[in-house]
Amino acid sequence: MSARILFVEDEMDLGNVVKQYLELKGFEVTWVRHGKQAVDLIAAKINYDLVILDIQLPDINGFEVAEQIKKLNRDLFFLFLTSRNEKKDRIYGLDMGAEDYIIKPFDIDELILRIKVILRRSGFFHDHDVQPSPTHTLFQTSDVTFDTSLMQLIVANEKPIVLTQREVDLLEYFFTHKNKVLKRDEILTAVWGENDYFMGRSLDVFISRLRKILNHSSTVKIENIYGVGFIFKLEE
Repeated sequence: MSARILFVEDEMDLGNVVKQYLELKGFEVTWVRHGKQAVDLIAAKINYDLVILDIQLPDINGFEVAEQIKKLNRDLFFLFLTSRNEKKDRIYGLDMGAEDYIIKPFDIDELILRIKVILRRSGFFHDHDVQPSPTHTLFQTSDVTFDTSLMQLIVANEKPIVLTQREVDLLEYFFTHKNKVLKRDEILTAVWGENDYFMGRSLDVFISRLRKILNHSSTVKIENIYGVGFIFKLEE
């Protein structure tokens, strides 16, 4: 069974290319150019596994589209498309529950990987459906297993949680700098190569998510160091 994707993008060239490539990769794609069309499709009870949603649309802001769709189907997964200079939009998208975002211009194969990771989280794909990254690192404690290639985190023998690439990068940095006081600006520069207000907000969002996942671990904890940064406490 093919995953069904609702793709909302008003740029003709980009929309055509992405739709054709996704279909070539086996996805079933409905492409619309206006937010109202997307809302109407969800309201008509058409089932989709994922919505890829551009933020800047000609009729309705992408965030408003997402909010309307969530009222109709709160369990639907979202991936936002955003321009490179719209960092505040990326933060807002994560805050409102988007699974991930991807920055324009983007590599189409990276988009495919992001889609598969999200669908795997939803239970549509299984481990063998997502190709591992070229580098493989496994971090383990008595109750935590973090696999960078599978992009997954297992805590206290619970169901594996699939992380976004940003979360993987951040958690890998924490594991390799365990039990040390890490300054916020050092984390941002080392992990993402950027250190500004909006990336700092993004860091807070990702750390908040990781804390929730790691909440049941007795060996791993992320603590705030007021005015400085964080410490990744780890007992192996």
